[in-house]
Amino acid sequence: MPAELRFSRSDSGQPTPERSVAALRLARWCASNGWPVHPLAPGRKTPAANCRECSQTGHTRTGCPCHAAGRWCHGFHAATLDYERIDQWWGNTPSLGVAVACGPAGLVVIDIDAHQSEPPHRDKVLPGIPIGEHIDLSGMTTGYHSLAVLAALRGEPSPAEDTSTLRVRSPSGGLHVWYRATDGRRWQCSTGSGKRALAWQVDVRAHGGYIIAPGTTTTAGTYTPVGPERRPAPLPAWLAQELQRTGHSPAPHVPAPRPVPPRARQAVLAAGGGHTQTSRLLTALLADVAACAQVTEGAGFTEKLNRAAYTLGGLAAAGHLSVTDAETALQETAEAVRPGQTQRSGQIIRSGMTAGAKRPLNLGGRR
Repeated sequence: MPAELRFSRSDSGQPTPERSVAALRLARWCASNGWPVHPLAPGRKTPAANCRECSQTGHTRTGCPCHAAGRWCHGFHAATLDYERIDQWWGNTPSLGVAVACGPAGLVVIDIDAHQSEPPHRDKVLPGIPIGEHIDLSGMTTGYHSLAVLAALRGEPSPAEDTSTLRVRSPSGGLHVWYRATDGRRWQCSTGSGKRALAWQVDVRAHGGYIIAPGTTTTAGTYTPVGPERRPAPLPAWLAQELQRTGHSPAPHVPAPRPVPPRARQAVLAAGGGHTQTSRLLTALLADVAACAQVTEGAGFTEKLNRAAYTLGGLAAAGHLSVTDAETALQETAEAVRPGQTQRSGQIIRSGMTAGAKRPLNLGGRR
């Protein structure tokens, strides 16, 4: 966000001239980052109203004439990088808010809610990860807490504390943590699915959704950046694995990662053949490593192999699969991806599994 932008609101909640100019500058700044923008209704966090035809039966966005005519319509589907159109929209209606279409922008935003409430049943706090009765959840009241628990289970810092990336405080006290998807996969939103969630009170904004731009002001307050960072960092590998595990997978028409080698599948079969949480997680981890074969550099092979080894070390320590099966699966996959690097890959695998074994990962449903 440009340093010269300043945001203010009059006592009546109406935009001041200062804020009106800032909205246009903000929209242009977002576009300069390659983030397509679309208008929000004045003072609200919902898209500006569609055309009248949208209320008619049979009207669809594909046949709507608004976009061709330079008008906004159908929410984030109208998002644009066209400066001329941006100047037209926010120049003529300066009270509009600014939103970014996450999918076309290549963004994955972790949306943390701060609604103080009693947590759900412990099996619902972290989807797919049962939490033992011996763990005290009495102090858990917001998404900050559930996300911190997930991060701790993975031996990682909470994204809420990630100072390397753009973080935006919402008027309600929540937090939007912005990341860039760097592997070409189109991660899916939690919102609107009714089925996906990263954790209790923690959603994901990605393909098929939008996020409110930092600096946008509604009647509830301003979405304010936290810390000095104004650019999204690459999506951490461990979060990508959690998104895969929780069903925020790429759309079916997007090429999936390459399958794991035949001999590595033996470990998947031994873990339940894709019918248990362990085998599904194992398949996702190995596929993530196998996908590195598509490019020779810049695929994050070492990081992905280390993360897979760490997770499998935790699974093996919890008794979900044998150490031998885990090592064999990792070594076979690594060899298929980077032939001739057996010794180096072996060192990464052993180191990762040793570290992961210190934090047994209890997914439930042992073999």
